[in-house]
Formats: sequence, structure tokens, C-alpha cells
Amino acid sequence: MERIKFQDHQAFSILVDRHTDKFYGAAYRMVMNRETAEDITQEAFIKLWENPKIWKSDKKAKFTTWFYRIVTNQALDFLRKNKKQIDGLEVDDFVAHDMAQDKQIEQNEQQHSLDKALKTLPDNQLTALNLCFYEGIKNKEAAKIMKVNVKALESLLMRAKTNLKNALTRDGVIEDKTLKNTKGEVA
Repeated sequence: MERIKFQDHQAFSILVDRHTDKFYGAAYRMVMNRETAEDITQEAFIKLWENPKIWKSDKKAKFTTWFYRIVTNQALDFLRKNKKQIDGLEVDDFVAHDMAQDKQIEQNEQQHSLDKALKTLPDNQLTALNLCFYEGIKNKEAAKIMKVNVKALESLLMRAKTNLKNALTRDGVIEDKTLKNTKGEVA
């Protein structure tokens, strides 16, 4: 980053090559659209190139922690601006060519249901899930990225999982394990 502050193209190229896939994946899991995720990732790197002084090395934050925050904020901004317009699913991203066709359809339906359920989560719960489960970031670092304490992050994760389970149960994707009597009433 110090070399990038002096407009070192090679250092910037190395940084982009090293981290693009990771940050693209984070953006994609938030917006669930390939082109938009590419745009968000590219815009974040361009922002860094055009103003490298936004990185404060004296703050002792890891670059990846700090840059996740940049990408996450841009993805959240996009989601807020386009909340009503987002409903497309890129099925091709989830189809494996060597599976039987009926298995592909079933898997696509499940993925669509999961994506639909994820879109209903509040932004902070979606961000917490994305960082901790998809990106594999430890809770302590994810809490720093989100600017919350670890207990608040854990609470967000628990609420997100509960909300996802409830949405998937409502949609019939997973079975409700509540015991019912012979009349179909909850026991």
C-alpha cells in the first residue's frame, strides 16, 4: 500500500491480482449478480487507486479487513438504491453440468429459495453471514469490519440463521420439525 501511494502500477497490479477473487466473492454473495459484483469490486479498487491515502497504515488494521469494509459498504449502497429492482437469479451460476437434469432443477430451486430468503434479511444480518460463513472470517475480525462488538455480531448471526430457517420453512424448502398431533395441530 505504501508503494501504491506513490502511484506504483506494479504494486497495484499485484494487490488486485491477489485479492480480486476474494472481494468479488464477497460482493457477489451480497448482491447475487455477477456484473454488479464485478462493478462493485472494480469500483472499490479504482477508489483505492485514485485516492490511496484513504488507507491509514497507522490505524493498525489489516488491509483485507479494511477493504472488506469498503466492498461491503459499496454492496450495501447498491442494495439500498436498488432494493425494489433486485429479483433476478443467475441460474447458470449454480448448475453443475455433470448432474442429472432433475437434480439440477431441484438444486436450482433450492438455491433460488435460499437467495430469496437471503434478500429478506436486514443488511447487517446479511453482512454478518457473508463475512463469517461465506468468507470464513473469524468473528473478532468480522466484528471489526462491521464496527460492532463480538457479542453483537454473534447475535446478528443467530438472528440471521433463525430468519433464514423461518423463511425456508415457510417456503416449504425445509420441514418444520414441530410435533403435530393427528389433527395437524401443534402439540
